[in-house]
Amino acid sequence: MLCCVHKYWFCLSRHHGEEGCRRRSTPRCVLIILSFFFLLITRNHAHRSTPPVKLHVTDQHVEIDNSIVKITLSNPGGMITCLGYENITNVLEYRLEEGRMRRGYYDIMWRRPDRNESNLDTLDCTSFRVVAATDDQVEVSFTKTWHHFLDGEVPLDIDKRYIVLRGSSGFYSYAILKHRAGWPDLNIGEARIVFKLRQDMFHYMVISDDKQRVMPTSMDRKGCHNLDYREAVLLTNSSNPLLRGEVDDKYQYSCENKDNHVHGWISSNPHIGFWVITPSDEFRAGGPIKQDLTSHATSTSLAIFFSAHYAGADFGVRLRNGERWKKVFGPVFMYLNSDSTNNPNAIWADAKRQAAQETKKWPYDFPLSPDFPHSNQRGAIIGRLFVNDGAITLANLAYLGLAQPGEAGSWQENTKGYQFWTRSDERGKFIIKGVRAGTYNLYAWVPGVIGDYKHHANITIRPGSQVVMGDIMYDPPRNGPTLWEIGIPDRSAAEFYVPNPTPHLVNRLYVNHTEKYRQYGLWNRYTDLYPLHDLIYTVGVSDYRRDWFFAHVNRRVKGSYVATAWQVVFNARHVQMRGIYTLRVALASANFAEIQVWVNKHKGVGPHFSTGIIGGDNAIARHGIHGLYRLYSVKISGSQLLEGRNTIYFRQARGYLPFLGAMYDYIRLEAPPRPS
Repeated sequence: MLCCVHKYWFCLSRHHGEEGCRRRSTPRCVLIILSFFFLLITRNHAHRSTPPVKLHVTDQHVEIDNSIVKITLSNPGGMITCLGYENITNVLEYRLEEGRMRRGYYDIMWRRPDRNESNLDTLDCTSFRVVAATDDQVEVSFTKTWHHFLDGEVPLDIDKRYIVLRGSSGFYSYAILKHRAGWPDLNIGEARIVFKLRQDMFHYMVISDDKQRVMPTSMDRKGCHNLDYREAVLLTNSSNPLLRGEVDDKYQYSCENKDNHVHGWISSNPHIGFWVITPSDEFRAGGPIKQDLTSHATSTSLAIFFSAHYAGADFGVRLRNGERWKKVFGPVFMYLNSDSTNNPNAIWADAKRQAAQETKKWPYDFPLSPDFPHSNQRGAIIGRLFVNDGAITLANLAYLGLAQPGEAGSWQENTKGYQFWTRSDERGKFIIKGVRAGTYNLYAWVPGVIGDYKHHANITIRPGSQVVMGDIMYDPPRNGPTLWEIGIPDRSAAEFYVPNPTPHLVNRLYVNHTEKYRQYGLWNRYTDLYPLHDLIYTVGVSDYRRDWFFAHVNRRVKGSYVATAWQVVFNARHVQMRGIYTLRVALASANFAEIQVWVNKHKGVGPHFSTGIIGGDNAIARHGIHGLYRLYSVKISGSQLLEGRNTIYFRQARGYLPFLGAMYDYIRLEAPPRPS
């Protein structure tokens, strides 16, 4: 049939042409139809030229093979025991870990709030079924159902899915977790997929264009010098002499959700790549700038759905009073590729292209769970955001998102629901597509502007619909004109002074790097720079890029750590004695910190203002430069200020440990409101 259509089309186009067709009474629509069928048949022929997907099931294993990749899963547990690619039998680690063969698996950290113990559950399932098995697609399901007599197990229904498509150089996986009404209270602190690759093959890790390097193996880390916490070591016994004397710490390779869509490993012999591709952030938690782990030493790659990293122990799914909850995590695509030129750049470039294709295809149309809506079952929202901060401007490159209803900024800690984010263009226009049906709040924040926006009304998204918001206005916090400011309101401390690391505690990847703050041990550099007296910043003289340390940390004194008090010195003229000044303090991170504000004194009965003990994101120790955002507005009576020189003290009052502290995002002093 293909040959017949081709010959007929060739004959029409060559001998008749369009004019000839009209002369011979052949309608043009016939040519269009024939052209369409020719392309359709050609595409179908090319698709059919690839081998079909095959499924083989035994009592102990499930094998899915499309002649490019072959995945073997335990039956009925659903663990990935083998992953073959082209002529390689298995790219996953063959050695035992803690007496178990952990190669590819889901896991969650959970506990019952009425019990003190925390549990790691690898979601080992008890039932298996075939969802679909055609030449073009195989989807299989591994499930486990909880019952009240299973008191020591996590009270969740679990459905793990794996998909292999015809001609696809990888496989997809997603999981559906369900907590039924009336079930016990539950805390879930972390959910992820873990891949342990062969350490004799995969040595070169790639996180981004400027974060890639040869990494140590588990043997390289053994016998090394342990640093301030167990994840960080100084490599002293590495088999690779180029790694000796460097620091290795998995948190140095963390990444924000918005930038964490493809990462993985490259093997030099044979020359192949393994990549974790996350095509959407909708099932992740904490919004677009929430940070988390990616890949790290020992040839490990992670697909993190949510964790307490850079957020705190309270971050996670909290289910109370028999609450009903269900969420689909994924699908995530595990992609394998190769290149005959032995050029890692070529393999990485191909992985990025594949990630872009996967993102473009989202939401996928092939997952068969009714809990995963396809494109025609989703909706969209469109609008334009303005900012009224003394003058009305367009919200340039603002972050806008739909998330579960809550207070302004609550999306930072939202884990139960789905989130859908975008950025506005330079004209403030935005569109969010592919949104699951449901009720949301519209949230936003604007780089260069303090605070959080939340639209006053709930937004209902219906399948196949588009909500038109029109023009909306964000009125950020402001009482009066700016007298002085320190930093940039962008929810990060990256613009402040980040020192070089101690010379013997260096990760060479981050030398002269834009993410210099990823270096280990920078908290101790404050003591080196300010051994006796604390930081003093003089408005109009000091430069925050040089003179404001990136983290308000404790000083090391004789093996202990003491609280520190920073000073901001400024001149005030024409002080309005009866007026109310406003001090805005935006924090990019806090870890069991207490920021006290004192005005023109820092001793006495008590501080003018205190945040109380806040935070637990541990971003200082984990090289994060930001955690959760907080904004405080402190009222200062004009009677507390002096004509001329004034000093505001910022004291981080919690001493004792190196990692207790905070990072500032932005500080601003506003004059009293102008008379209306």
